[in-house]
Amino acid sequence: MGQTRLRRPPAPTDAERARSVATRGGEAALVGTGAPEPVVPLVHHLHADGSAVLLLPDDSPVLTAIRGSERGELPVMLEVSDHAPVPLREPIRALLWVSGWLRIPDAGTAKRAALQVADAAPHPALLDLGHGATLVKLCPSSAVLADAEGTAALAPVDLAAARPDPFCRIEDHWLSHLEDAHPEVFDALARHLPAPLRHTLGARVRPLGVDRCGLRLRVETTEGDHDVRLAWQQEATTAEELRVQLGLLVGCPFRQVADPS
Repeated sequence: MGQTRLRRPPAPTDAERARSVATRGGEAALVGTGAPEPVVPLVHHLHADGSAVLLLPDDSPVLTAIRGSERGELPVMLEVSDHAPVPLREPIRALLWVSGWLRIPDAGTAKRAALQVADAAPHPALLDLGHGATLVKLCPSSAVLADAEGTAALAPVDLAAARPDPFCRIEDHWLSHLEDAHPEVFDALARHLPAPLRHTLGARVRPLGVDRCGLRLRVETTEGDHDVRLAWQQEATTAEELRVQLGLLVGCPFRQVADPS
């Protein structure tokens, strides 16, 4: 007798989800440095392949450890926390860990790297380079992603070949606005939940994420939290397609839903 397997809704690939986490930035900390607590950089910026540029205070013990090592490098892990777009009881929705070697580049290379970061994601602390802060670079060897879809090990080449989701930079603003201004949308979406959640007294449906494949919801109940993915009828890659697909999922294709752009 064959076994019946539940078909999971389509989702972006592991590498695409990891790239989206890296693109959003999140909160970052260095672990495994030998310091008693995780080291939070003043600035962090991840590139496509998982390599990273970090700005640390001149008195950071990490810099002392790098300079004191035989090869001038330190094995570390950079942990990036991806937070939900709205305040949740459990706000972290994904974690990305990038393992590799931390090195201190020469002054010219450090300045060029800081200018590249400033072009992509300006940060006032970058002005402290050479004035109380030192730039370091992380050369990646591997990465691990953990989110509601599962856990996946990735190589730098996998990350570099993937593209971030088209909505990863706008989803926080759009979903927080949707919950504040159109809470009835989530009441309508509740009909798509699995029966046990749909009939749970006091369950609250919250926005967790959106991507080209569908919408992610967090259902908060008195007994715990549950993450649910709802698939679009067709993949969305533009703001207009996203608006249309959400309207179809809510149940009225002509409903005026907030423009995500």
